[in-house]
Amino acid sequence: MSLPNPEPILFLIEAFRRSQAMFTAVELHVFDHLTHAPLGVAQLATLIQANPDALERLLNTCVSLELITRVDAAYANTPLAEAYLVRSSPNSLIGYIEYSQKALWHLWAKLPDAVREGTHRWEQVFGGQGELFSHYYKTEEDKRRFVMGMHAFGLISSPQIVKTFDLSAFRHLSDLGGASGHLPIAACQAYQGLTASVFDLPKVLTLTQEIIDQAGLSDRIQTVGGDFFADPFPPADLYTLGRILHDWTREKIDLLLAKIHAALPAGGAVLVAEKLLDESGTKPLWALLQSLNMLVVTEGKERKFSEYKEILEKAGFRDVTCVVLPNSPLDAILAYKQD
Repeated sequence: MSLPNPEPILFLIEAFRRSQAMFTAVELHVFDHLTHAPLGVAQLATLIQANPDALERLLNTCVSLELITRVDAAYANTPLAEAYLVRSSPNSLIGYIEYSQKALWHLWAKLPDAVREGTHRWEQVFGGQGELFSHYYKTEEDKRRFVMGMHAFGLISSPQIVKTFDLSAFRHLSDLGGASGHLPIAACQAYQGLTASVFDLPKVLTLTQEIIDQAGLSDRIQTVGGDFFADPFPPADLYTLGRILHDWTREKIDLLLAKIHAALPAGGAVLVAEKLLDESGTKPLWALLQSLNMLVVTEGKERKFSEYKEILEKAGFRDVTCVVLPNSPLDAILAYKQD
């Protein structure tokens, strides 16, 4: 009997090497230097103070990964790298890449312990006690890395999320835990009659305001500081939760949704953006890996639509509908408070 093709196993064995090749090229500012003009190995090695032979190995690996092209002896960015791996690009994913390298890489190394114990790994890896998100905001650099990482993902998902349902009937959107404000920005760009607020911890909002100002929407989007478990929400007829519910236990989700339901006027709604597991619980891979990520990083997990529907209906919401977006890192759920 012939053996199965080992290629899937071999791919998984070396998959982390691909990530580290990209992470290293980002950390060394390779793509930033190549955005100006093609460069040879010797020139680039001088600019980033690297060993030429070692750098050439990294560059050739990035060529194979389709992040860089090589013509004769010169290297240049591909359009993919130019869009997402250059710090000056408006669509840069650098924030999430740096967060993945500096934090997630180390947390995932403790996945066996997380599976054994069923808890996140922040204290084990980084030490310290206290509220979960205090780990993300220890320094200004940590805060910016995390917020801009979420912002980069938001630039991919939010323009689709806000158009999944017709939100034109709503007058004011309040994004709870809105971080950089990417979702209210996308919503205000899509619906001219809409105003919005970003509700998040006060220490985040200086950066939020910077991003809102850059979008030219400071006259329509305000920032409000607070803790959504402890403080009153800004008045709104639409509350949004983008990649929020998957952070928390069922008990905390129930508390948050009950509070949102109480704050909404009759006919108001909540829009939830999360990547949904299918009803078998075995697809899609993106959501399953994200659920493991929630295990090592937070108190929460990814869920099926049927689970969110039950949770929302228990909180008093009705007409709970979802749209699965196959080309988006997130899906959308809309639920209404009864008139």
